[in-house]
Amino acid sequence: MAIVLLTLVTLAYAGYNLFVKVAGDHAPAEATTTVLATMVLQIGAIATSTAFLIFLSVQGGHVFKLSTPTYVYALIAGVCIGTAEIGYLYIFGGVGGIKPLPGSLVIPTVVTGTIVITLIVSWLVFKEHLSMMQLFGAAMIVGGIAVLFAGHKGHVA
Repeated sequence: MAIVLLTLVTLAYAGYNLFVKVAGDHAPAEATTTVLATMVLQIGAIATSTAFLIFLSVQGGHVFKLSTPTYVYALIAGVCIGTAEIGYLYIFGGVGGIKPLPGSLVIPTVVTGTIVITLIVSWLVFKEHLSMMQLFGAAMIVGGIAVLFAGHKGHVA
């Protein structure tokens, strides 16, 4: 069951990345902000979570009370994803004087960059052990991001 859920989460996250790119592509030239698209994205997330909450409530047998730290860290995570969404839509929409970048550059950089950052934070903050293979993989990711940018024909700044 875990592999099915992992696959579903991966597909949903890929869909998120790709559809944010498509949304940004449709920003009109005269737009000066994409913040309303970010809010619509959040409405979609709230609607999905609400539907799942209703499903679980009807199903019965679930305990919904969580600890205060769970709510606090979930809120912080929401601030982080909201900030990322705003940035994504600006990058893809080319608003605010930002030159639009292709999804083939932005999405791999963001997704693989989060892997490297997560490895570093897991080691420094959570005191998790990292194997040499994990460190080698992180170095390969950083190298891959450099190759993506080196192969990009447009100006990135």
